Amino acid sequence: MTEEKLSLSQSSQQISLNGSAAHTEEACAVAPAVGERNWKGPDAEARNAILEKAHSIAIVGASANPARASYFVATYLLQSTHYKVYFINPNAREILGHPVYRSLDSLPEVPDVVDVFRRSSAIDAIADEAARIGSPVLWIQLGIWDDHVAEHAESLGLEVVMDRCIKIEHARFHQGLHLFGFNTGVISSRKAR
Repeated sequence: MTEEKLSLSQSSQQISLNGSAAHTEEACAVAPAVGERNWKGPDAEARNAILEKAHSIAIVGASANPARASYFVATYLLQSTHYKVYFINPNAREILGHPVYRSLDSLPEVPDVVDVFRRSSAIDAIADEAARIGSPVLWIQLGIWDDHVAEHAESLGLEVVMDRCIKIEHARFHQGLHLFGFNTGVISSRKAR
């Protein structure tokens, strides 16, 4: 297989959480190759500072479907962190027993972090709304990279984290990250049998 055919075939698939390949044109159209990325996001120390300072997180694009990444992240945030978590989805009423809001404007408080689970083409409008309500951080989930979106959000005064999972980052900084992305609850220097 030639290099060109290999890259085309690889770009038409994305690995899902369970390891199987799923077709996704949106991800391919949005995420440029690593060498083409010009925007530089905050380093690990700055990302940890964002998470340490935050008290509330709004998940835009939250889903009640347990197979969706936003549901997995929401479950972690509710069970393993101190954050007040808000769900934004105009098509849902309740997720994980919590009310769902139609927009950032309808939240009872300004969230410290707006965590986005939407495709790249929708994020400029979310950044505009986040800036309008005074939220300081726009966190764009793993798999989304768009230099223009990051630059636009920064021009509005938002601190931007992009192509990072807030659950993975939080667990990483709080010693709760296992190789597979969860905490085993076991601390041992012995090799597993």
